[in-house]
Amino acid sequence: MDLLSLRYFQTVAKLENMTRAAEILQISQPAISKMIKNLEGELNVKLFDRTGKYIRLNEYGKRFLVKVDSALQTLEEGKTELLDLSERPTGTVVIFIQAGSYLLPDMITLFRQKYPEAQFKLLQQDQEISRYPAFDLCISSTPLKIPGTASTPVLTEEILLAVPNEHRLATRKSVRLIELAEDGFISLKIGKQLRETTDSLCHAAGFAPRIIYECDEPSMVRSLVRSGLGVSFIPAVTWGGSQGSSVVLLPIEEPISTRTIEISWYTNRYMTNVAKKFKAFVEDYYKQLKEDKIKKEPINPKA
Repeated sequence: MDLLSLRYFQTVAKLENMTRAAEILQISQPAISKMIKNLEGELNVKLFDRTGKYIRLNEYGKRFLVKVDSALQTLEEGKTELLDLSERPTGTVVIFIQAGSYLLPDMITLFRQKYPEAQFKLLQQDQEISRYPAFDLCISSTPLKIPGTASTPVLTEEILLAVPNEHRLATRKSVRLIELAEDGFISLKIGKQLRETTDSLCHAAGFAPRIIYECDEPSMVRSLVRSGLGVSFIPAVTWGGSQGSSVVLLPIEEPISTRTIEISWYTNRYMTNVAKKFKAFVEDYYKQLKEDKIKKEPINPKA
């Protein structure tokens, strides 16, 4: 039993199709069929049930696949760990981005100025998924909790109300959310973390938001508000601050409207040197954002 046989078995087991597996592995179908038979002979059990030209992983095969996946992942992590011993942060950081996507390009650009060999793979999925993807780091907002992960908060930001500059409340210094109960809201689509947070804020204020536009991206939300088509919630820091002269950002007096951004990682997976450095960089980046925001805030004199 060698590593090549295990990798071939892993591919066939996940596809349950010899022809497709042979195409992906770039070997002939008879060769891969022979390898599977040799492996079954070595293990003294059948790993697949065969019906004509179709194959299905049986109970023996399913149990063996779990062990093969674990063994190959451990070997891959061992290879990565040895490369990390050089203390040179190289390789790919897989980031599952659920919040703060507006800031991520800037973070990656600044990080790669210091570590130009670092590469990034970005994953974006809705919250309504049955299975979370494999990642090195996840940037999200509470209360998302992915099983098997640890997390640390990096920023708590105010959620503001964005209204067109001709809106009836545009001249106010702040608003109570209930005052917007009859307004049309522009929002991210269901499944986005911010949508869940802002829907909860509206319910806490005593009403269900009347959504007139649903968007995939924050940039579209901002554009529709600038066009005077409705009102929206805007995170004060991670959505980029000022939205232009045609939009007024209003603090919400009631209910308290904030969200906390956090960075998470799997506790049972090896974290590469480059991922560790990027994690520390993200924490420092958000810390600097908080300090810059405090410096810009007006000082209220004591009475």
